[in-house]
Amino acid sequence: MQATELSTIDIARLRACPVNGDPFRHMIVPGFLRADAAPAVDSDYPKLDRGGSIPLGALDYGPAFARLIAELRSPEMTAAVAEKFDIDLAGRPTMVTVRARCRLKDGQIHTDSKGKLVTALLYMNGGWEADGGRLRLLRGPDSLDDYAAEVPPDAGTLLLFKCTEDAWHGHKPFEGPRRAIQLNWVVDESYLKREQRRHGLSALLKKLPFAS
Repeated sequence: MQATELSTIDIARLRACPVNGDPFRHMIVPGFLRADAAPAVDSDYPKLDRGGSIPLGALDYGPAFARLIAELRSPEMTAAVAEKFDIDLAGRPTMVTVRARCRLKDGQIHTDSKGKLVTALLYMNGGWEADGGRLRLLRGPDSLDDYAAEVPPDAGTLLLFKCTEDAWHGHKPFEGPRRAIQLNWVVDESYLKREQRRHGLSALLKKLPFAS
């Protein structure tokens, strides 16, 4: 596979970052989005006025954002993540969803579905001052206060974690703009297609006038 010239993400920063095992295997990489690329990506970010996760294929966006997505899906990114988490991601499909706004009901404690192998969250917000909306990596499913790490959704910060049964996470309620790109390496194409249909239907329903 042809190598990708990475001008938007700092893959060396990811490779240099250690994997933390408390409370589950994860990495927090500040400055993963290069500072000189951030303004163009910010300008080209999809214009959304609703909450929820929207599949990439349902969105309009500019070339700088498209470049970022291509680099996140690049062989170099996949290889670096596979090495860090000691997992074979060769040939695994990827799924991208985008968030622009947080609703008060978002952030409930959960683990990601079994069809996901690794989750990457790249945050695209200015300096985050709110108490809510900071993702917490939890020791269990019972309390947001039982956490080992908290991730403010600051611009350019990347969170990576292996999707395991104990990978509980959530955040305190927040309502307002909160931008994040979620990339998942998933088990196979059938899972990917099911999720794309599900997210596509959900995005359609959110456009209806009675949707909250």
